[in-house]
Amino acid sequence: MERRVGTVSRGIRCPIIREGDNLVEVVVDSVLGAAESEGFELRDRDVIGITESIVARAQGNYATVQDIAADVKAKLGGETVGVIFPILSRNRFAINLKGIAMGCKKVVLMLSYPSDEVGNALLTYDQLDEAGINPYSDVLTLEKYRELFGDNKHEFTGVDYVEYYSNIIREAGAEVEIVFANHAKTILNYTDKVINCDIHTRVRTKRILKEAGAKVVCGLDDIMTESVNGSGYNTKYGLLGSNKSTEDKIKLFPNECKDLVLDIQSVIMEKTGKHVEVMVYGDGAFKDPQGKIWELADPVVSPAFTDGLIGTPNELKLKYLADNDFANLSGAELKEAISNSIKAKEDNLVGNMASQGTTPRQLTDLIGSLCDLTSGSGDKGTPVILIQGYFDNFTTE
Repeated sequence: MERRVGTVSRGIRCPIIREGDNLVEVVVDSVLGAAESEGFELRDRDVIGITESIVARAQGNYATVQDIAADVKAKLGGETVGVIFPILSRNRFAINLKGIAMGCKKVVLMLSYPSDEVGNALLTYDQLDEAGINPYSDVLTLEKYRELFGDNKHEFTGVDYVEYYSNIIREAGAEVEIVFANHAKTILNYTDKVINCDIHTRVRTKRILKEAGAKVVCGLDDIMTESVNGSGYNTKYGLLGSNKSTEDKIKLFPNECKDLVLDIQSVIMEKTGKHVEVMVYGDGAFKDPQGKIWELADPVVSPAFTDGLIGTPNELKLKYLADNDFANLSGAELKEAISNSIKAKEDNLVGNMASQGTTPRQLTDLIGSLCDLTSGSGDKGTPVILIQGYFDNFTTE
């Protein structure tokens, strides 16, 4: 019978993961149990995605605000520290800010505007236009911001992040000064010790600050890179990718987990004879058209994956072939002609007009986004995703 289904993404229910759990065993048993329960079989090149959250939980990769404070004080001196370009997030940044403030006497918090790096808006461009403010050059004090724009609450959360972050700093025992600016060097008018909190532009920001004479520059990826008083840590990303766990504790992005994905791949092969690909995924890489928020608050979509997920798709655009190369064909003849083109396609289609409009993104970013959308961030209870047929095409039987 002709195959009628392409890519299928399934959320796999798992037990609640605790520190020290054997994640290889849990993931393999959950996937195979789901296959038996739902009546499907694993195939070669199926993809198993594991959310970074349960990997970090199994690793016990946690740190407290006291740990963050100790690291910040040791690295930046504990006096006045500039904290620039944070994202506006109760889950992602607020608790990090609490720890940072506990390690300083004063925080000069510099917020980008009209939105943060991932699109959370403080203001709209229409508001800036009406007030005659140029975000590329103008620096605003808190007083000027309030005079021009009053209180501004986030569209989705209803939080005034300026007030919220100010209160966090004060309650942590530090003095606070708020500045609104989009040039990193502006912070050097207030202090020469800086934590730049941007995610995807962090390397450039560090370079600009150092070249401009900053005495100490740390990114979030430089904080909690080693254990502090027995805490968790992340050698590569530090605080980047962390999430709130409790009011005083964060779950860090998982540490080295390449062995995990390789072990799961190996055990699946032993038990089923199928060669699957495995990846750990965090945020997907997509943008919300309503709130204009870019989802990717993690430093990468996938911190670990098997080698079969290296690279980008190599696909032909079916509608291009149908409308151009084979515009005079239809029915079975059209199907056969397109199938033959797919079977004969080159290993690298870069520059080929028949591939235009296909997605030139990393496989892990595409598949990780699918995993993130399937698992969601709430109460579905499916921290493992099984994707079947992703590498199939029109000719796959």
